[in-house]
Amino acid sequence: MTPANHQAPTSAPARSQSSHAPELRAAARSLGRRRFLTVTGAAAALAFSVNLPAAGTASAAELDAARLTADPFTLGVASGDPQPDSVLLWTRLAPVPYQADSGLPAKRVEVSWELALDERFRRVVRRGRTTAHPEFHHTVHVEVGHLAPGHVYHYRFRAGRYVSPAGRTRTAPAQHSRVSGLTFGVVSCQKYDQGYYTAYQHLAQEDVDVVFHLGDYLYEYAVNATGGSRAYPAGTLPAHFNHETVTLEDYRLRYALYKSDPDLRAAHAAHPFVVTWDDHETENNYADETPENSVPPEEFLIRRAAAYRAYWENMPLRRPQLPDGPDLKLYRRLHWGRLAQFDVLDTRQYRSNQAYGDGWQFPGPESEDPGRTLTGDAQERWLINGWHRSDALWNVVPQQVTFSQRYNMTTTPSKVSMDSWDGYPASRERVLAGAQAAGIENLMVLTGDVHVSYGFDIKRDFDDPDSRTLGTEIVTTSVTSGGNGSEKPSNWDTLMAANPHLKFFNGRRGYATVSLGRESARADFKTVSHVSTEGAPLTTAGSFVTEAGEPGLKPA
Repeated sequence: MTPANHQAPTSAPARSQSSHAPELRAAARSLGRRRFLTVTGAAAALAFSVNLPAAGTASAAELDAARLTADPFTLGVASGDPQPDSVLLWTRLAPVPYQADSGLPAKRVEVSWELALDERFRRVVRRGRTTAHPEFHHTVHVEVGHLAPGHVYHYRFRAGRYVSPAGRTRTAPAQHSRVSGLTFGVVSCQKYDQGYYTAYQHLAQEDVDVVFHLGDYLYEYAVNATGGSRAYPAGTLPAHFNHETVTLEDYRLRYALYKSDPDLRAAHAAHPFVVTWDDHETENNYADETPENSVPPEEFLIRRAAAYRAYWENMPLRRPQLPDGPDLKLYRRLHWGRLAQFDVLDTRQYRSNQAYGDGWQFPGPESEDPGRTLTGDAQERWLINGWHRSDALWNVVPQQVTFSQRYNMTTTPSKVSMDSWDGYPASRERVLAGAQAAGIENLMVLTGDVHVSYGFDIKRDFDDPDSRTLGTEIVTTSVTSGGNGSEKPSNWDTLMAANPHLKFFNGRRGYATVSLGRESARADFKTVSHVSTEGAPLTTAGSFVTEAGEPGLKPA
């Protein structure tokens, strides 16, 4: 199957392959990191580089929505970050999504929305109008308030004579209410050109309350005209996808490509998402202001600003997450009554650079430096202070990279991944000590990144199998990244033997679901047999429970 609403390569206007103008790069180089964000000239250069209007977002003329001649809702709808009294609704107007201008002039468009208790919209409880600004690429973020907690709602948008697909969302329970249960999905890593989004097709049919996306929503690498492993007919995708994303236009177009997938759109329409990024939404394995490639940090910040802006535009995020140049405060806290507190982390924007040149290395003084951080000091304090104030039964931490110790050799010392928490052991130690000091009994860490499913017991001392178990880590496999995968990757025996706290390991594609209850939590690792072609069935590859007050994974 070819992607919906695809355009032939000739439909897109020619564009330059260059990135940012030389004068912008020169301005960036002339300023240090701190002055970069405060000096007026640098701020103006940065604003120009990411297409921010100098006079505010209301400066554009208005386009009469009645003049729209093609469906603008090609990229679907989404909702996110459910609160007890409000929901966040998202859409983007894109009649021609594979063009840089999405087929719209640089004018404001009025969009109406409605929220109902039923899927036929006979009992509408809220309706209103908002504006899709060209400066935000005609995206819409509507925060609908004054809603009842713990309710399911249906929503849709209208622009001119066109009506969007309907979406389904929900509010969270009242913050201090006693909730009996919650089920959520966990996904990550969806490289478009490495397979079909069959996992999302299945997830859209799941009875879950919310979905956590843990990063790598898109990849910055080139996508050829046949969609890579999707093997479309030659020339299906425009040529402008066949280079790495660098500019704001690049990132915006890449989101259009990913969101053109019908299975991804179906999952967004079916469930509210809580999202956080990893590296590929910007650049592979970047760390704070340090890029993977050898460009000046100040120049990289221009790219980061473009990536962060496109991310906010295309994700169901609220106004507090609106980026400020190359910065975006993505870490945040959500509650599900007194059943669960979710502390969503950003382990990419504030981290120290990877030790020993990144990759799998033997630990040593550089990686074990107590001053190194994966979260940054402010986020670390926020996390631990939040635990001290938590009244939740389950304290869940959705984040990006493997938290538990992971040796890849059965002899010691063993190499570890410098990009994961193993490369920042002092940072992990502070977090675990903080959880203990706060009296957190039911800690659960959610992880993506590694394209396999893992189930870990989080040990107080990972080198001592008899040490106290402080929590569990559920690592979801990728949606497509890595191709079809295999049930037992080549390193399965080694990792299982080298890490006694590793209770489950599977290398197929898919997702995880987690059900939290008052007495226990259940994790189901769900996989598909292949992603190179469509239609793979869903299998539950492993199921585990952890009991409240007695952390540790046991087969269900």
